[in-house]
This record gives sequence, structure tokens and C-alpha cells, in this order.
Amino acid sequence: MSDIHELEKQILSSINEAGDLAALEKIRVSALGKKGSVSALMKGVGKLPPDERKSFGQQVNGVRQALDKALAEKKTALADAALAERLATETADISLPVRMGPLSEGRVHPISQCMEEISEIFADMGFSVAEGPDIEDDFHNFTALNIPADHPARQEQDTFYFPKRADGSRLVLRTHTSPVQIRTMETQKPPIRIIAPGRVYRCDSDQTHTPMFHQVEGLVIDEETHMGHLKWVLEEFLKAFFEVDEVQMRFRANHFPFTEPSMEVDIRYERSGREVRIGTGDQWMEILGCGMVHPNVLKAVGYDPDQLQGFAFGVGIDRLAMLKYGMPDLRDFFSADLRWLKHYGFSVLDVPTLAGGLGA
Repeated sequence: MSDIHELEKQILSSINEAGDLAALEKIRVSALGKKGSVSALMKGVGKLPPDERKSFGQQVNGVRQALDKALAEKKTALADAALAERLATETADISLPVRMGPLSEGRVHPISQCMEEISEIFADMGFSVAEGPDIEDDFHNFTALNIPADHPARQEQDTFYFPKRADGSRLVLRTHTSPVQIRTMETQKPPIRIIAPGRVYRCDSDQTHTPMFHQVEGLVIDEETHMGHLKWVLEEFLKAFFEVDEVQMRFRANHFPFTEPSMEVDIRYERSGREVRIGTGDQWMEILGCGMVHPNVLKAVGYDPDQLQGFAFGVGIDRLAMLKYGMPDLRDFFSADLRWLKHYGFSVLDVPTLAGGLGA
């Protein structure tokens, strides 16, 4: 037993004399590792007479516990000393300019920024974000949305079609994010409250249209939702997005296959030079489309239109960005011009929040 206590004293002395963490680790391995001196004593317990095993095992376990405690305390002391030395010797000159790099030079595209702003607004109203594939089948992009076979939107001059498959069907690049609404209703039970932002594709190109653009649609399905809820959601969204106290909206009757009744929404605005001011003035600008979900759409996903109802709306994110941040030509969004991005882009640290300001 005296050999055990002598070994304990030697190891404890080595621990106290350790000058850094690397030296301390070597001591731990030499004592408590698989081939360590204390581990070797434990392996020898089985060779002892039965009446000596218990007492010897307790002695060895006591030594191991004492060493574990000493090692932990020494490790903490060495780590604290190393940190104190770093704090005493390392300095940072906060008067130096920011170094060139991604944080200072990188820019978030206005479209990405607006998507974040929109998601922040609707999240505050209890909406979740839903996503779906860019390549869709005919059912989700057209049929389930009550779009008839002879509708102009199905024609090739308006829609990007893929080659025919073996069964004769053709996939399409989605023409709106409405298929995300269909996929959500197929997999979820009401109540549903989602927005679906994403890329969409149509055969169109001019100053305010591009073959690929961005859209966000919203969907609410439950048993009691009505037009008053739709109006409130749109009003709160537009006030928050354009960061104005009031907006005046005008609802005009229209026709969309997937909603009934269907409406387009105009908002008041005025021009001051090249600036567009939302919420004031005597001019009207069409901003989005909306309506109550058509009963045929509810039937297509297995819902009972006698029990459930809801509303949907859709708005172009690119157009919202142009209005809010004064960008005159939609085609510049996709020109990959670094000068344009540095002018209109956002710092990676400009995270939109309702409390701090969306356009900060």
C-alpha cells in the first residue's frame, strides 16, 4: 500500500509543476491512460487473493479520484493564466479602418432583401413560409387552380414548356407560386396561413417584365375567414413594407380563375420628381391581385367548400423593390453589374426587423 501512496505523491507533484496544458496532458496520459501507471495497478487487482481485492481496489480508486480532481483544478488554473497573458499582451486598434473583405464589400441583392422584409412582416402576422419546386406539372400549375384547358396562360407564347414525356405530358417552369398553395393544402389540414415567395417564369421581356421574376403569394384557409380579414392583412402589409403610417386602397373587380370574387388592388401615390411617394397624392397605382379562394380549387385538394373558405393574394416582389428603392428598370436586376449592386445593394449586416426598420 505504501507504493500506491508514494506513486500518488509523485504524480501530484508532477501535476503541480506542470507549466502548460500540453505538459499536463502528458502527465494525465502517463498516469490514467490505457497504459498509465495507475491503470496498470487496476489491471493487477484480479491477480490478488480474494480477501485483498476489495481493499486494494478501493485504494486505487481513491488515488484515481484524487488525481482527476488535481488535474481538473490545474487545467483551470493554467487556462486562466493563459487567458490573462493574452489579454495583457494582445491589443486591437479600433481607430483602424475596416479591412477590405466580404463584410465591407459584399452586398445583398435588393430582391433578397425585399424577400426578407416581406417574410418579417408576415411572420409578425402569424404566417409561415412555404416553398415548392420551380419545375411543375400541369395539375399543380394549372388544373388544380381552376385554369381551363383553353386559357391563354397555357399557350406556349406565355409559358415555358419542357419537351413531352413518354406519357405525352409536359412539365413547365411555374408561371406563379400558386402551385405551392396547392401542395400545402394537399399535405396540411386547415387552418392554413402561409406565404409562398419564389422565382416564377413567363415569356415576357421589357422595362418592367423579365422572363424570370419573383413573386410572393399568400393563402389563408379556415372556416370563418372573409373579405374583411383580407383587406386588413393587405393594408397592414403595405403600411409595413413601404414604412408609412397610412395607405389608401381601392379594390376593383377582376377575374382570376382561382379566386371568386377576384379583385385588383390599387394604392394612392404621388410623384415628386423621380420619387414615388406611397400613401399620399391623388393618383392610383395597381399593386396586386387577390380574392376569395374558388370552391373548385378547394375541391381539387380534397377540401369541402361548404365547410372551408379562405383568401389568397399575389404581388410581384421585383415591382415592390422598384417602387420602394427607386430602381427604374427591372432588367438591371439581372444584369450582374457590380456598380449597380454596390449602389442599390444592402450591407450583409442590414438585417430587416420591424423594430429596427425594414429599410435600415
